[in-house]
Amino acid sequence: MGRLFGTDGARGVAITELTCETAMQIGRAAAMVLAKECAHTPKIIIGKDTRISGDVLEAALAAGICSVGADAYILGVVPTPAVAMLVKKYNADAGVMISASHNSVEFNGIKLFSSSGFKLPDAVEAEIEELILDTPEKIDLKNGCEIGRIHYEKSAADDYIEYIKSTVKTDVSKINAVIDCANGSASATARQIFEGLGAKCTFISSEPDGTNINEGCGSTHMENLQAKVRELGADVGLAFDGDADRCLAVDEKGNIIDGDRLLAIFSKYMRSKGILKNDTCVVTVMSNIGFFRFAESEGLHAETTAVGDRYVLENMLKNGHNLGGEQSGHIIMLDYANTGDGELTGAKFLEILADTGKKPSELASCMEVFPQVLVNVRITPDKKGMWDKDGTVTAEIENVKNELGREGRILVRESGTEPLVRVMLEGKDVEQITAYANDVAKLIEQM
Repeated sequence: MGRLFGTDGARGVAITELTCETAMQIGRAAAMVLAKECAHTPKIIIGKDTRISGDVLEAALAAGICSVGADAYILGVVPTPAVAMLVKKYNADAGVMISASHNSVEFNGIKLFSSSGFKLPDAVEAEIEELILDTPEKIDLKNGCEIGRIHYEKSAADDYIEYIKSTVKTDVSKINAVIDCANGSASATARQIFEGLGAKCTFISSEPDGTNINEGCGSTHMENLQAKVRELGADVGLAFDGDADRCLAVDEKGNIIDGDRLLAIFSKYMRSKGILKNDTCVVTVMSNIGFFRFAESEGLHAETTAVGDRYVLENMLKNGHNLGGEQSGHIIMLDYANTGDGELTGAKFLEILADTGKKPSELASCMEVFPQVLVNVRITPDKKGMWDKDGTVTAEIENVKNELGREGRILVRESGTEPLVRVMLEGKDVEQITAYANDVAKLIEQM
């Protein structure tokens, strides 16, 4: 990926790595690149999650946007998919989301959306990077009456809430749900969405204070949600991440239903209704082997992309598919949204439960999950992009592939959002794949 943008925007430790100066320059360059064909004053909307650094970066972005003659419209705390949806509703020329998604509070990030509500393709991000890093002298600062203005869109969260509610056509009032808002963006919208749909809801981790986003909660820490579902005897649990573009579920027994199983459930349901285009679901190379076995047994097509919901979306748009996503809970329903939307996923899952009358565990049983082991190896900047050039590492990976055969697989990749190399193995024997994963991880550490 590029020098500023990874697989999901620009990201780093807020203020010291993702600096105010960088945010201001991204605001300037994005406004110039994304609105260069405008015959009017460019309009750029800005949303954020609940991180303490969000206000500072929002101010820097807005200053950058206005300094090149564009207007900045502040949405406040909203989910990332709300920015993708509202950029079209508000006829904006671009959208910006300030969030580090599932990462801890010290991190923050900047994601950019085009006027169509889609995340930017690599080529456009590269153009923005080039303007910031290589030719900053081309940034055209305005003065006098040409400077842009800052506006506040006070109805942004409400507009998004009403849209999500409008996508559900089935009565879900008999469903008792526990909802984990990760002390993030969903804290501003989930109650109005799910209670507004009529579900009986208990909310946890829905009191953000700027410092507790994703802290022991949300889609990366499911233990509290699992315990609460069991304690209350609830029908289902839903967990979002910090910016609410991911959703994972918990069945009535407290067992996790990950993104792969949700995609299996949605695929099977949508095909039964005749609305799964091309009988296809688009997933990434990280999807569990069990999903591919499920697809094969159901006569469904599973298309595979690189890791990152942007690549899933690119495949869907190119090939005319309307369902895709990731094991992590990024699920894209292209009939309703241009990006992964956790609350949309949760609302439509409740709709499936109500329409089928089945328990979540029964729906999830359509797919067997193969044991999976993931070992993250932290790397220093000088080791970035080097693991697959080390002969000892690549030889061991090839050896593991041969040992596993068709009963498992190994996937090693560098994270696009963190300084990590991820070593993932799947297979029938947990002890075996754990040993293999640790062996490969140790070799990467020793590079």
